[in-house]
Amino acid sequence: MEFRYLGNSGLKVSAISYGNWVTHGSQVEADRATECVRAALDAGITTFDTADVYANGKAESILGDALAGERREGLEIFTKVYFPTGEKTHNDTGLSRKHIHESINNSLKRLRTDYVDLYQAHRYDHFTPLEETMEAFADVVRSGKALYIGVSEWTPDQLRAGHALARELRIPFVSNQPQYNALYRIIEPEVVPTSRELGISQIVFSPIAQGVLTGKYQPGQPPPAGSRATDESGGAGFIKNLVENDDLLGRVQQLAPLAEAEGLTMAQLAVAWVLQNDNIASAITGGSRPEQVKANAEAAGKTLSAETMAGIDEALGDAVQRDGSLVGKASPGRRLV
Repeated sequence: MEFRYLGNSGLKVSAISYGNWVTHGSQVEADRATECVRAALDAGITTFDTADVYANGKAESILGDALAGERREGLEIFTKVYFPTGEKTHNDTGLSRKHIHESINNSLKRLRTDYVDLYQAHRYDHFTPLEETMEAFADVVRSGKALYIGVSEWTPDQLRAGHALARELRIPFVSNQPQYNALYRIIEPEVVPTSRELGISQIVFSPIAQGVLTGKYQPGQPPPAGSRATDESGGAGFIKNLVENDDLLGRVQQLAPLAEAEGLTMAQLAVAWVLQNDNIASAITGGSRPEQVKANAEAAGKTLSAETMAGIDEALGDAVQRDGSLVGKASPGRRLV
């Protein structure tokens, strides 16, 4: 396993991290989830990413149970706060001081740990003063409940403002968690340069475009039985527009010979492509089967040739989304409860 520094900090994380967004507690039940976590550990993965909103807390609980008994100092456990959780009443959402403090306490109970290595703002909260949010994060860090602070899907301006407050408060703001893969590159124009300047790393999710870059979805063919595109409870809605785009799926098929030439599967090629960007500290991969987890981990440390990188760009062509103005659109424009 390759290890990389997280932002301008002394913390190292595994270049491949294990995430349980649409698996634990929904697509995969506890026994299989534990098998997948064991496979991740066996493959050298030490970094685990989750969130309180995943399966309304169940994903954190399953991860906590699966990691019980492991040497805590040898792990990096990440979680997030923002979306409605629990009873989902009027204060069970956002980045208010109240919600942050209650959420970290509940997350630690479910994860069966005294602290998380990274606590992340799952989105930007347009309805809470940023000063309140950052002061609450500072309280969490100073209480020892989190070691570092990060965010997810923030714009360059939001990153700058948050980072400036973090410096004033003397807390380590080290990461951003966006979606990033060979088909979706909206962070490249501004987020990555801004992050390099500030000493912030990316911890990216969906490096294989939720399975689309594996090549298993064929143009003109229905999605394979048991795939994510057929699982309404496991994220089918997130990739509907991709698996119904035959031109895009046809372009993805052109990546197969490039992967073969590199001695990789198409999924490994996609993960290795993400890791060529030196602002990426870790690529979050999941898996509903242990063998998927093991295979994804084998992409760590692979350096793709210049010819392969150019071939990927040529194959995908104008199917790639590069519009930097889309950054931040995932943050809700209304209060959710």
